[in-house]
Amino acid sequence: MTWVRKHRIVAVVRSSAEQVRPVVDALLEGGVCCIEITFTVPKAPEVIATVKRAYAGKVILGAGTVTDTRRAAEAIDAGARYLVAPNTNFDVIRLCAERDVAVMPGAFTPTEIAAAWHAGADCVKLFPAELGGIPYLKAVRAPLPEVPIMPTGGVDVANAAEWLKAGAVALGVGSNLVRKDALASGNYTLITETAKKFVAAIAGA
Repeated sequence: MTWVRKHRIVAVVRSSAEQVRPVVDALLEGGVCCIEITFTVPKAPEVIATVKRAYAGKVILGAGTVTDTRRAAEAIDAGARYLVAPNTNFDVIRLCAERDVAVMPGAFTPTEIAAAWHAGADCVKLFPAELGGIPYLKAVRAPLPEVPIMPTGGVDVANAAEWLKAGAVALGVGSNLVRKDALASGNYTLITETAKKFVAAIAGA
C-alpha cells in the first residue's frame, strides 16, 4: 500500500463504459494515476480488464463498490490491484488476503473502523466522510492512530489538503474530480484541469 501514501488521490470513476478510457486519459494527463472503476459502471469487470491491458504500467487500477465476494472475484480476475467498498464484508477481506490483493472496506463509526482493520483491511474507507467532516476524522484518528483512513465523500479541491493534515493517508474523490458536467458534455479537459488542481492542492500537505 505504499502507492496510496505516495499518490494520495484515488479517482472514483462512475461513468458509462464508453467514457472510461477518455476519463482515464484525462486523469493521467492531470497527474492522477490511482483510478478506481466502480461496479456501477456497466460491465465493470470487462472495463477493468480493458483498462488493465491498455494502461499497463501507467495506472494503479482498482475496483469500487465491491460489496460481495462475487464482485471481488470478478474484479481480481479482471486485474484490479485493490478493491474498495462502501461497506465492510468480512468474506471480501478474507478473499483479498487469499488472492494477495489490497482491500479498503467502508466504515464510519470507531467500532466499524476498528473491526475492519482487525479483520485485515489494508486501509479503511471513511464513508460517507462528509457527514462528520474533517473534525470527525480528527476525533476518530485520536484513539485509532494506527489505522490508515481514506475519507471518501465531500472531498474537494478547497479542503483536500486539510483532510490530509487531519490524518488521512489518501483521499477518495468522485464527482468533484470526475465531474458530471464534463461527462455530460464530453469535455474531458475539465477533468484534466480539475485533476491538476487537486495535485497542486495537496502538494504541500
